[in-house]
Amino acid sequence: MFRIGSINADPGILLAPMEDVSELPFRLICRELGADIVYTEFVNAEGLLREDPNGPRRAFRKLRFIEAERPLAIQLYGAASLSMEKAAEIASTQNPDFIDINCGCWVSNVALRGAGAGLLRDLPQMKEVVARVIGATHLPVTVKTRLGWDQQSIRIVEVAQMLEDLGVQALAIHCRTRAQGHKGAVDYEWIPKVKAAVSIPIILNGDVTSPQMVKDAFDSTGCDGVMIGRGAIRHPWIFRESQHYLKTGVLLPEPSCQERAELCLKHLRLAVEHDGPQGALVGMRRHYAGYFRGLRGAAQLRAELASYKELDPLLDRLAELRDTDPERLAA
Repeated sequence: MFRIGSINADPGILLAPMEDVSELPFRLICRELGADIVYTEFVNAEGLLREDPNGPRRAFRKLRFIEAERPLAIQLYGAASLSMEKAAEIASTQNPDFIDINCGCWVSNVALRGAGAGLLRDLPQMKEVVARVIGATHLPVTVKTRLGWDQQSIRIVEVAQMLEDLGVQALAIHCRTRAQGHKGAVDYEWIPKVKAAVSIPIILNGDVTSPQMVKDAFDSTGCDGVMIGRGAIRHPWIFRESQHYLKTGVLLPEPSCQERAELCLKHLRLAVEHDGPQGALVGMRRHYAGYFRGLRGAAQLRAELASYKELDPLLDRLAELRDTDPERLAA
């Protein structure tokens, strides 16, 4: 359990911010399934400031959320402290529960431009960015980052102490370096070291994909919270299952085909409300594998669902799946 501002997270299982994934519909699904806190996709500060107010306003749309999603954080990224300050002012008008600063995105078109994990190569600039954001908002501010730029430049303990001194209220750490991306082994051994050096909540992130791994993360590192990203795409029920396992020590059974299809239907309808029929048809393609993983013929089913170009036939197909429970694949 930990606290950010007035928000108590208990036990503290969070949905990670993910570009093109942690959109409003998926956030609602994950909250329903037990995520204690959800985050928006990361919002480009420069894009937010520069976009045409009469245009589609793609960056500003990422700030939108509804009350049912709370507690929710808006995550911002950028290399320029002034732009981040102005973006924080804009984000604060939407009144999320807190603002999160992305200091961990590893992809080249972000990190090599000095934003995201690029700030790990310039700690004075990271300090300036964070200080400006804190000064621009009445809301709590948190940070998500990585262990370091590469194995030779891991300074996460120093970074955590600097952020705490600035007034950051929690720190999420993806336990890889920027050089690793999503490859190679995570190193959770840094979490206890950071915990020993600061008093703010420390949230572990990276390769947590089962309820047992959630419990082990809490037990072995002493982390205050666990943030789940790709594990939630793969299996959205991980939040419900982890909450239950932490309370009882018992694993819930796998969701049935009916449950999977029903939740996928709900997600699709939410996506239609949020993005319109065509946006929903495209956006849902990245989620079918997670909803139907483990069922016989899942790969073929995913390809079939992704091939639909009209909404009504897709809704009919998912309704059919909801009413039929095909044999599972053997474990």
